[in-house]
Formats: sequence, C-alpha cells, structure tokens
Amino acid sequence: MMLALSVIAIIFGLIPVCNTIANCLLLRRPPLSLRPSSVSILIPARDEESTIAASIDAALANRGIEIEVIVLDDGSKDRTAAIVAERASKDDRLRLAHAPALPPEWKGKPHACHVLAGLARSEFLLFVDADVRLSPDAASRLASTDADLVSGVPRQILGGVFERAIIPMINSLIYGYLPISMMRSRPSDTSLTAACGQLMMVRRASYEACGGHRAVATAMHDGLQLARHFRRSGFRTDLIDGTLLASCRMYDTPSAVWNGFSKNATEGMAKPVALPVWTVLLAGGWLLPGILLAAAMLGASVPAVSLLAGLVLVQISARAAQAFKCREPASAVALHPVGVILTLAIQWHALVAARRGKLVEWRGRSYRPSTE
Repeated sequence: MMLALSVIAIIFGLIPVCNTIANCLLLRRPPLSLRPSSVSILIPARDEESTIAASIDAALANRGIEIEVIVLDDGSKDRTAAIVAERASKDDRLRLAHAPALPPEWKGKPHACHVLAGLARSEFLLFVDADVRLSPDAASRLASTDADLVSGVPRQILGGVFERAIIPMINSLIYGYLPISMMRSRPSDTSLTAACGQLMMVRRASYEACGGHRAVATAMHDGLQLARHFRRSGFRTDLIDGTLLASCRMYDTPSAVWNGFSKNATEGMAKPVALPVWTVLLAGGWLLPGILLAAAMLGASVPAVSLLAGLVLVQISARAAQAFKCREPASAVALHPVGVILTLAIQWHALVAARRGKLVEWRGRSYRPSTE
C-alpha cells in the first residue's frame, strides 16, 4: 500500500513541477504595439464607489495608443455613477453609460459587457473589472498580440491569510496544470482554454463575428466561456503574463473569497466528472508527497522516502518560482497546501449546492448555477 501511494505521489507530484517550470518561461508580457490602433477600455460597474475612481484614473493613464474609456453603471445604489460623471466632465476620453434592464436568462456581467461592446468605437475592446488597475502600457501591449482574444491574470493584491491561501490558486492551476505549448499548438481544443475576465482584450471584428457576449449570456464565468466560444468559432485565443499589466484586489474578507470563488465554480472545476479528477490531481500531487514524507519522519516505513524528500523540495522551488513570477508574497508559498484544501472544499461545496438547486447570490442578484 505504501509503495503504491509513494509511486502515485511521485507521478502526480511531478506534473505541476514540470508544467510550472515550462510555463514560467512560456507566459510572458507582450511587447509594446508598434502599429497604429485604438482600444476601448470597457468597465462594467455595480456598486463600485470604493474602487471605480482608481480604476478610471489608471485606464486614462494609458499611453502609446489611442484610447477611450467607457464605464457602464449597472444599477448601482451607491455613488458609482456620480464619481464617473464627475471625472467624465473633465476628460472627454471617458464616457458614462447606464445599463438597461437585465433581460431574462442573461447574467449581469455578460450583459454589461455586451452593452459596453455596442457602445465602443475602437478596433480592440479591453474588458476590465472595476477593481482592476491597468499599468500605463497595458492597452498598447495587449494590442500587439496576434490572438483574437488575449487574456492574463493581473497581479493579485493579497491581504489576510484566507486571501493569501486561496487567491494564488488561480495562478497555481494555470502554471501547474495548463500546458501552454499545447494550448497554443491546438487552437481549436476548448479543453485547453484559459482566460481571466478581469483582464481580457478582443479584436472587435472577431468578437462581432462570433456573437460576442450574447453567445455566453447565461455564463457566470464569462471570461472562460467567451474564450471557449472563440475557439469553437475558429478564432485564436492566447494567455499572457498579466502580472505587470494590471493589479487587482479581488476580495477583502474570507466570506467574500469563499462566495466569489463559489459563484462560478460549476462552470470550471466543480463538475460531476471533472471535480473527482481535479481532487486526485491536486491532493495526490500537492498533499500526498508531504503527508508520506511526514509519516516517514514519524517512523513509518515509507518506500522511496529519499525520492519523496527530493520531490517536496523541487515542489517548493516550483511554487516559489510561481510566486516570484506572479509577485506573490512568500507567505503564499507556505500556505499553498492550505490553499489546495480550501480550493477543493469550495469546489465540492459549490457542486453539492448546485445539485441541490441552491441559487447563487451575487451583487444583489440571484442566479441558478450550471449543473452539467
């Protein structure tokens, strides 16, 4: 039994190590654009008075390319619209729009992005969340790529222990388990799709040709589902290193982290077939080697203990490489096993809740999660 567990630990433990090393080299920041083009920076906002001013200021600070910034106030009950209007009165590159009533079957975020796209005038559409701060060269660099849809994970600003444990798992799943070289060499394979709705640019012509957000109207995980739709429609998607292009404080309380990661879980990992596989990959790859090594240190007879010790060391090194690449704090490396456990707990909780018919509550709206 111990021998079998040791073999499983070594095999599954090497998967994220090898992928992380390769992806640290393959995921890069795009170069500055050298061709004349224009970018519409599109920001959906719903009750974002604490974040919207900084988001607008960062967007307007973009240089090296022609830009416009459009903020869609999606039924905010706070001062979001007033803050945007005040800034728009001082800079004609900024426009405030108001969302129409949410149609039946549409989710809020895809509808807001759909409306924003219809208002945009530029060749490229850059969708960013209201808590994202763009770097001054972000629009220009994203416009330099050849992909029809390009996305990246912003640098995540992390506060408490819960944030430091769970939020870096976004990057851990990409760096450890997405073979970037295969993703790029197999452009029509939707199983290799990855995208982050916080920072996503599309070519306007390609977006309109495939139906844009209208095609993913019912999606909570709009970034991932839009990228999959692009691939199904014959358009190329890519993933880049967004660490130096933008920053974001996603959530600032444990409950916000839990609810935020739960809301779209069933459109990603938390599927009846996929989640058991992910549980084996994550628990077998990241947790089992350390458990077996600890058992050996406590006197248990564990085969291949030297190999397990070496594996744990290279795993720590690979996780540290991710932290360096993504500008994560050292504490996030130490908390990584906790992050794996909590991530799986969130996913299983979301799957069970969806199968029981529980609605997802988000931004004052109730949605029925996917159960496929």
